[in-house]
Amino acid sequence: SSRTARSEEDRDSLWDAWGPWSECSRTCGGGASYSLRRCLSSKNCEGRNIRYRTCSNVDCPPEAGDFRAQQCSAHNDVKYQGQFYEWLPVSNDPDNPCSLKCQARGAALVVELAPKVLDGTRCYTESLDMCISGLCQIVGCDRQLGSTVKEDNCGVCNGDGSTCRLVRGQYKSQLSANKLDDTVVAIPYGSRQVRLMLKGPDHLYLETKTLQGVKNENSLSSTGSFLVDNSSVDFQKFPDKEILRISGPLTADFTIKIRYAGAADSSVQFIFYQPIVHRWRETDFFPCSASCGGGYQLTSAECFDLRSNRVVADQYCHYYPENIKPKPKLQECNLDPCPASDGYKQIMPYDLYHPLPRWESTPWTACSSSCGGGIQSRSVSCVEEDIQGHISPVEEWKCMYTPKMPVVQPCNIFDCPKWLAQEWSPCTVTCGQGLRYRVVLCIDHRGMHTGGCSPKTKPHIKEECIIPTPCYKPKEKLPVEAKLPWYKQAQELEEGAVVSEEPSFIPEAWSTCSVTCGVGSQVRLVKCQVLLSFSQSVADLPIDECEGPKPVSQRACYSGPCSGEATEYTPEETELLYGSLQEFDELYDWEYEGFTECSESCGGGVQEAVVTCLNKQTRETADETLCVTSRRPPQLLKACSLDPCPPR
Repeated sequence: SSRTARSEEDRDSLWDAWGPWSECSRTCGGGASYSLRRCLSSKNCEGRNIRYRTCSNVDCPPEAGDFRAQQCSAHNDVKYQGQFYEWLPVSNDPDNPCSLKCQARGAALVVELAPKVLDGTRCYTESLDMCISGLCQIVGCDRQLGSTVKEDNCGVCNGDGSTCRLVRGQYKSQLSANKLDDTVVAIPYGSRQVRLMLKGPDHLYLETKTLQGVKNENSLSSTGSFLVDNSSVDFQKFPDKEILRISGPLTADFTIKIRYAGAADSSVQFIFYQPIVHRWRETDFFPCSASCGGGYQLTSAECFDLRSNRVVADQYCHYYPENIKPKPKLQECNLDPCPASDGYKQIMPYDLYHPLPRWESTPWTACSSSCGGGIQSRSVSCVEEDIQGHISPVEEWKCMYTPKMPVVQPCNIFDCPKWLAQEWSPCTVTCGQGLRYRVVLCIDHRGMHTGGCSPKTKPHIKEECIIPTPCYKPKEKLPVEAKLPWYKQAQELEEGAVVSEEPSFIPEAWSTCSVTCGVGSQVRLVKCQVLLSFSQSVADLPIDECEGPKPVSQRACYSGPCSGEATEYTPEETELLYGSLQEFDELYDWEYEGFTECSESCGGGVQEAVVTCLNKQTRETADETLCVTSRRPPQLLKACSLDPCPPR
């Protein structure tokens, strides 16, 4: 065995690795793909240098047409023996099913137009076997090459035939002067392998009704294959008989009718496989008939719809003769003797047709916390429904046959928003003492910029810095941070004050500067407000109702030097300007201006926030060089186009 293993290993070592799989020979309906490998030996290698697998195993749309027919029609514009023909496929050739044989329309001429059909062409119309490199290869219902797995009569791959029933019958026409037609048989949605044969002078026709309620009629006037509500129908008309075949599954409810055409009687034989969509399902044991001292409990059966996964009326299951309702099972229960203290035995009324008591719950209350973990509660009670549908509360022990639903659950367990400080900016001076700034953002648990952080824990955004290089220039009369471009450099993104259920100071927007050049002032209104949770409205309160420091309502503003004037300031102006710089707004700063278009149209994409440099007084877009000393805001992304893409 060791010598055999070595010889197989030596044989495989003569081959190079398998190459990548080729593109599929078809885009739908099942095609073939191949992979190649190269022999590395100067001698012949054992084994094959090509392997195949199936691909594109999805059904083609009805309008795509037959793959073999497409190959025949490709020769319509090529002369055969000096003449053009319209070629139709010749299928199910028992001798060579993988050659392309076509017949000229309206003639008996049959020609082999190609020795091999394209890979992925079905060998036979009623089989999944496919032609690969001119040879018919076995394909199972699992769409795998070489597989022998087949569908059962119900269309279930490797099934046992238990999901459908065989319907076989015969109809005989009964002529009446008042009737021009009659119903032969109704065949429901999903049925398969439908076969009907009429013998006599009368004529078959179809009526259909889709699941959406759309009705259609087909007269079956001539022999041929055609689509009826996306179901392929094969009809053959002879002088004394008619044959109707539908492989299925039917995509609508079909009603086969007969139209009287002569004095003689007609008969119709039919056979098809009808899906069983309603089945009996045994229930759990009902509650015990006694609480102690020995009682009994039974099971029942309910009719279950396999398509909708819900319980339906029993009459649906009675429709199928194969459906035999299970008999109730009986068992003893609560055999322990009753306690001597109370000495009674509670008898539970039992009715096979009485609905079981069940748990019912109220909606969950609001979460006790908006973040960081809270709790919410609800009330759960045991109720009973009588035959008339009236619901009333009952003792909880009557529902104990199933676990009681929880009355408390955690909520909003994600972390609360936190302050995130960015890196410090460079010092505003190159020597001596200056200032440096940083941006401080409120970030939620997803890493997105938000509000809700406590102002009391906010890190400071400005601090002094010292450059250990001596300064040799005379001291400026105007502080350096009052000059562009360091004019209130890298001011943080403003956190808008949000009204909450706790009284808090809410400042309004600053007014415009009182002057158009030089040093002026700005004012704003600061209110004490609270959110009324029951009405979701905002109420104004007296100022002394709000705790903490009140935001300033007046500040200095600087609009640049006046035209034709030197930038000299009095000591009072300099002190005013320097002392209030922390309250200044930047003349130019970065701001978010909406989002880009989504990167994908479906299946999930992203949008990126657009950042522009703005003049904060005029709200006009400025050159980005004017914002170069401000810290550019962080990149913000959001998800978009979350709907799944439609299938191709």
